[in-house]
Amino acid sequence: MIPPFKAAAVQFEPAMGDKTRNLDALARLVEQAADAGAALIVTPEMGTTGYCWYDRKEVAPFVEPIPGPTTERFAEIARRRNVFVVIGMPEVDPATDLYYNSAVLIGPDGVVGTHRKTHPYISEPKWAASGDLGHQVFETPLGRIAMLICMDIHFIETARLAALGGADVICHISNWLAERTPAPYWINRAFENGCYLIESNRWGLERGVQFSGGSCIIGPEAEILAVVDGGDGIATATIDPALARQAAMRGEEVLRQRRPKLYKELMSNTFAWNPSDFFSLYGHQTLPKGRKAKIAVGEFGPSGDVSENLAAIAALARAAADDGAELLVLPERALTGLADPAGSAVALDDPAVAGLTDIARHAGLFVVAGLAERDGDQLYNAAILVGPEGPLGSYRQTHLSEADRAWASAGDDWAVFDLPFARLGLLIGHDADFPEAGRVLAIRGCDVIACPAAVKGRFHLSHEGTAVAQPAPIPTGADPLHWHQFRVRGGENNCHFAFANVRDEAHCGLSGVFGPDTFLFPRQEAVVTGNHNLAVAEIDTGSHGGAYPTTALRRKDLVLMRLPQHYVPLVV
Repeated sequence: MIPPFKAAAVQFEPAMGDKTRNLDALARLVEQAADAGAALIVTPEMGTTGYCWYDRKEVAPFVEPIPGPTTERFAEIARRRNVFVVIGMPEVDPATDLYYNSAVLIGPDGVVGTHRKTHPYISEPKWAASGDLGHQVFETPLGRIAMLICMDIHFIETARLAALGGADVICHISNWLAERTPAPYWINRAFENGCYLIESNRWGLERGVQFSGGSCIIGPEAEILAVVDGGDGIATATIDPALARQAAMRGEEVLRQRRPKLYKELMSNTFAWNPSDFFSLYGHQTLPKGRKAKIAVGEFGPSGDVSENLAAIAALARAAADDGAELLVLPERALTGLADPAGSAVALDDPAVAGLTDIARHAGLFVVAGLAERDGDQLYNAAILVGPEGPLGSYRQTHLSEADRAWASAGDDWAVFDLPFARLGLLIGHDADFPEAGRVLAIRGCDVIACPAAVKGRFHLSHEGTAVAQPAPIPTGADPLHWHQFRVRGGENNCHFAFANVRDEAHCGLSGVFGPDTFLFPRQEAVVTGNHNLAVAEIDTGSHGGAYPTTALRRKDLVLMRLPQHYVPLVV
């Protein structure tokens, strides 16, 4: 058993091109962290040189091989202080003369391993090649350690690869910008993978780019254990590898519940071509043309009385229709109730479903509602899509919680439907804990992911505000909903994510329609708050002229920029 240890996230503003100054300053900060008892010390991306390089020629005087002079300097500190250090630096491979944005893990015995940034931000292609070392996990006396660099963590696949490799800790070094920190992406990656994340971010202004700071240590239950707001500084916290090895997320052994056979599409890149062309190829399953529309999420506490549930649904449908919504998403088992799913399960031709269809017809909208489904001797945690013309289809939850395994069988396929204004995919509650699920629907071209849910546990955090200046319109004041797990699900897939949660004594609600662009402020979203039970958001699925889509929703940049050649372990 590996005992708990103290870790440190170093925040630092490098001076661009002043390598001697940067190395001296970083060495002092590493020594200070060691003085504070830290055994693992993480420093920012490109901290030795600065980040915003014009081209290979400009950065050439500062690149180094690994091992090399910089790694040896920190290896001396690691030997003397008996610590492990992560350094971010521009690397040159002597065999190819290619440059990389790299992170190197150094221990008392020297270099342990290197990670080369695999998923480039807009700046790396000016000088660096994409990393070719994959996503390794390194065994150390402190536990299993992985490294990621900045943009890498935008992609659900990278941290998942680290988790499948058994990582106790992900050391994420970054030059993060464009949003307040600790960034929701950082929190999601720790939470969904049941591991610690040490985030070492730079701060300050470089060539007109404002970096966000907020270096921190995040626990496997999304706890912000320590944080540095602005300026040079060190955040320290205790890491317990035994907790990470439980892979616990709200009591679920989440990695064991993965369904790799359903994830094969992760190996494809459907957005590498113009999506307007790709999704019309052969005239098969052409994307809806797209337009402006309103969609809604409603929340309530379903009872065991179907008639009561239908009455609550009818009221929500009328309110949504009055506000111009064309789609209403309702909670998990909204139709049949939560308490006794096996006893309340109904077939899809049951009068209860006919009652739901009547509501959709009278309101003139599409409705997604959860139900316990009975199909012969089999029971499923399901969702049905109905519209003014009748039922369109259903979805059976593919990822079952331990509680639902006691009564339900898992479904074995995804569900995607084309509505007049959007391509719609369905998930149910616990499904959305698995980042692979939303990703498959995005790869299939979904504009909207509807997720009926009954989530009890923690999936959101507030932010007390920051004194650090951020470029407008990034907020700096207190935010009661800074991190929402399912907001991130929308942004990482460039989809609208319609999350409809149960609200009762055991469930907190916080349903919302979340937007497809993480970094667009003010946020494109509507959240159910206060005494309300409905949120309505306007969406726009149109491509807006030209042959190539101009919106993040239809371009799906964070799907396009994936690098599936790295992802084979996710699907086997």
